Amino acid sequence: MNDESRETKSKLTSGVEDPDVRYLAEHTDLSPKQAKELIAKHGRERNKLLELAATMKAEG
Repeated sequence: MNDESRETKSKLTSGVEDPDVRYLAEHTDLSPKQAKELIAKHGRERNKLLELAATMKAEG
């Protein structure tokens, strides 16, 4: 992910209160909504979530 896309992601997640949702959305191609759904379904273990997120496509 380049600096410009990181900055855009950061702006999109600035209103997200859950730090795990924010982290996942900023470090993957997932939207905050997708990140929240993934956490709800699979728990909060970041390594597992990052692996799962790598197999998913971004919303859009």
